[in-house]
Amino acid sequence: MLQMQHRLSPPFLVLLSLPSTAMGFALAVQISALSWLLSTRYGLDIHEIGLVWAAGPLAGILGQMLIGLLSDQTWAWGGRRRPYILVGGVLTALALLALPAIGLINETLGLDAILGVAITVALVLDLAINVSFNPTRALIADVTPEGPMRTTAYTWMQTVSGSFGVLAYAIGAGFGNLALIYFGAGLVLLFSLLPPLLVEEPKTLPTAEPGRDGQRLGLFAVLRLMRPLWPFAAYAAVAMGLKLAGQATHPLWLEAGFGLAALLFIVWALLERQPAPGTPGEDLPGFRKVLAAHSLSWIGMQTLFVYLIATVKQRFPEADDDAIGRVMANSFLALNAVGALAPALLLNPLARRFDEVRVHAAGLGLMVAGFLLAYVAGYAPWVIYLGMALAGIGWGAIVSLPFAMFSQCVSPARIGLYMGVFNLSVVLPQLAVSLGIGLVVQALPDKGSVFLIGAAAMALSALSWLALVPRWRAQAQGGAGVPAAGGH
Repeated sequence: MLQMQHRLSPPFLVLLSLPSTAMGFALAVQISALSWLLSTRYGLDIHEIGLVWAAGPLAGILGQMLIGLLSDQTWAWGGRRRPYILVGGVLTALALLALPAIGLINETLGLDAILGVAITVALVLDLAINVSFNPTRALIADVTPEGPMRTTAYTWMQTVSGSFGVLAYAIGAGFGNLALIYFGAGLVLLFSLLPPLLVEEPKTLPTAEPGRDGQRLGLFAVLRLMRPLWPFAAYAAVAMGLKLAGQATHPLWLEAGFGLAALLFIVWALLERQPAPGTPGEDLPGFRKVLAAHSLSWIGMQTLFVYLIATVKQRFPEADDDAIGRVMANSFLALNAVGALAPALLLNPLARRFDEVRVHAAGLGLMVAGFLLAYVAGYAPWVIYLGMALAGIGWGAIVSLPFAMFSQCVSPARIGLYMGVFNLSVVLPQLAVSLGIGLVVQALPDKGSVFLIGAAAMALSALSWLALVPRWRAQAQGGAGVPAAGGH
């Protein structure tokens, strides 16, 4: 064991953060470059771009939950998480390199199916990321003790990962998305191959404290646990079936019906009675409230990530492809620069002093304000950047506070499984956006409505979070910390 691991010194915590940083950087490259490549280089329509993006959530539905569960129970190559991080890192780097070569791959294989090749490459990229993402976060819990040190380790993870995310968008804005892709492939290889070999993993995981184990979670118990997400899963199955059957467009009554069903199931979860504060055992109703509220946040975020390209192209028709790429990169740079700084400098101090739920809801409220500013006045790039910077406070809350809140509701003995279920509140809404919102955006004459959709989703999410009773305040001494969480 390295001395810095034995001491849990800051350099070790930085080293421990690098594998998750690699996967976060790969996601930043995907967000910055994928829609731009598909639209400007390969000429795909908005609904086709949404179909390509649907590959990612499909990979994440079972990927993170299954890999997290498997990595809890296996040992190979001197580690529990190490094999998944190493394999996932190599595959992720190769998939990134394939992004600008989609057309070449299509021609080399003698195909005339650019959409199918793009979906395949996107699916491989997301499968690779999902192989590593859960283990990179579980590794931090494995090698740090519960309490303030683990909170510090996750805070370092968010700081390092967020800083490199800002670097990704800065590279895209300054040197272009192609340079970002090639730089990202090298960084992913370095950060996912070297650090896991230097970290010594324990062969035996710690058990949960008494009174927190709860019932055995079989398949049906997990399905009940994810009940607020059932309509998203049902819509994904129906919409994907229609896509595969060749019905690329259809009347929007299908989306309206499933949207109503999703709201009803979310309200059902929000009205559940939680255990009284201080009651031993798991707070599964509270966990379902987290799933419900977080899913609404990701409806708004994924709409922005996938369809901002439509807004930029309509509002700046004189811009060429490179200029469009710069506007998008600068927009995401503003969002992520603030999002990287907000957890440590603003949200964590406020969460320690006030109620985490209300701090999170307030952050989402600022995101609503930022989106509305960009919708109403975003006809100059700097206004969009300003709106995105304001929204960055809410983005910082989304990638940090929900993990701190849900982890207090469940048993630490099954944190890998719960983390996978929690990830469904990200990937299922992402899939719904990729399959359905694209049709809505394409039908709307004003593509700036992307910001309006995001604002509405964030407003509903903020209200939904207020239904969660933070029972852990009665259990924790000195308040809960604010560890970080990843995207999809």
